[in-house]
Amino acid sequence: MPDSAPSTLLGKPEYEALADFRYRLRRFLRFSEELTQSQGITPLQYLLLLQIKGYPGREWATIAELAERLQAHHHGVVALTSRCEKAGLVARRPGRDDKRCVEVYLLPKGEELLQRLAYMHRDQVTELQRVLSVPFEHLPAHSDFFVG
Repeated sequence: MPDSAPSTLLGKPEYEALADFRYRLRRFLRFSEELTQSQGITPLQYLLLLQIKGYPGREWATIAELAERLQAHHHGVVALTSRCEKAGLVARRPGRDDKRCVEVYLLPKGEELLQRLAYMHRDQVTELQRVLSVPFEHLPAHSDFFVG
């Protein structure tokens, strides 16, 4: 995070674009929070399932990889994984190459729940992508506001 002040001051259009971006992002997150809770899991449990299924190139992820993808502490992801494991959504296995690592996989129950929730998110994600591709187009590309 930069400590120095930007070289240019923000104008009203930048504040409006940032406010609209944050509003639309928060609306999406609120929708997702309410949807996941209505399906009996927490938003973080949904994100864990999504990151396992969506991990690039394979159908599992390590605890460390999930911690990075969730931007969470390792011990927090261990506890989250334990809760999902207890609910029958995921399973842990020792690492293939390094037995100290733990690989986390979706179980059929987790796969089915994730499929249902991802489908229910689809329209909201499409709308968010559409809206977020527009707001910053009118702003100068060189603005320090958009760095970092």
